[in-house]
Amino acid sequence: MAAALSEALFLHEGGLDDSLVVDTHLGCWRNATLAALDRRSARVCFRSSGSTGPRQRCVHDVAELEEEVAFFASEVAGRRRVVVALPCHHIYGFLFSLMLPARLGVSVLDVRNRFPPAVAAALQPGDLVIGHPGFWTEMSRAVPTGWPTDVVGVTSGAPCSDDIAKAAQDAGLLRLLQVYGSSETAGIGWRDNPSAPYRLLPFWQFVDGGRRLKRVGKSEVEAPDCLRWLDTGNFFLEGRRDAAVQVGGLNVHPERVRDVLLEHPAVSEAAVRLMTLNEGGRLKAFVVPRDPRSPHDALRRDLHAYAEAQLSVAERPRAFSFGPSLPTTAAGKPSDWTISVT
Repeated sequence: MAAALSEALFLHEGGLDDSLVVDTHLGCWRNATLAALDRRSARVCFRSSGSTGPRQRCVHDVAELEEEVAFFASEVAGRRRVVVALPCHHIYGFLFSLMLPARLGVSVLDVRNRFPPAVAAALQPGDLVIGHPGFWTEMSRAVPTGWPTDVVGVTSGAPCSDDIAKAAQDAGLLRLLQVYGSSETAGIGWRDNPSAPYRLLPFWQFVDGGRRLKRVGKSEVEAPDCLRWLDTGNFFLEGRRDAAVQVGGLNVHPERVRDVLLEHPAVSEAAVRLMTLNEGGRLKAFVVPRDPRSPHDALRRDLHAYAEAQLSVAERPRAFSFGPSLPTTAAGKPSDWTISVT
């Protein structure tokens, strides 16, 4: 933990990292952190989720993060409290759960360990609710009859379903700001209308026909996803370049999960997809057994145990289906399949 904190805030540059080992009381760590921010507040480091391999270091200038927070603070001015459903050590949790409330001068309510109905019961008029797409999906079920007045939401980490965003606003949510970006880039664009394009944040520039982007004063970067540009400032998301999906607020790659399943000696072929909203929002797998006579119940139990040993919690398929061949459309293209929901 000391190493992670030192890396995140560059405590070693100020010679303060040793103090974390000498005195492990929380107050000491807090004082060391504040001292480090006073001396060297130029950079902060986050790590990508690591759902498909080693977690990547993502270093950001604090001044650039403050610029983003200032922009969104102007969009949500007047909020009385920030309700947080994101991990604070990830970049968006850090931005919207720590930096934004500090700038707004409001208190924070952490609801990460509460069930959606309890979150709904705790909401007050004027709240700003910070969540990820999975959180908003669950809240759409927990608040079917209407949100308290004057509540604004923010969703980030992955595109939020248009249906979920519309349902939240139809149920009385004043606005739902959808923020687009990544751990590597921080925020790139935003919108508050599920049918509208994303708007490029004012400190980003359209480059090379939109295939690349440039933060003012920084070098160019490749756009994290496939973007369809309407003009130099407005775009729609066309899907991830790396084919990742969100499970429980984390990015996971179904192709990696498929590759792991194919290493199991009883599996001949496999396909992995995100469940539909009605199915549960986790991963599901369709498996062609190497031995067609294999009892499906026994193989299912074996594959669940194998997945638990080989995959992270978010990557583990929640449902396994079996058949003699992978599902395809009439044209022979890969097809979705339904699972029984009990």
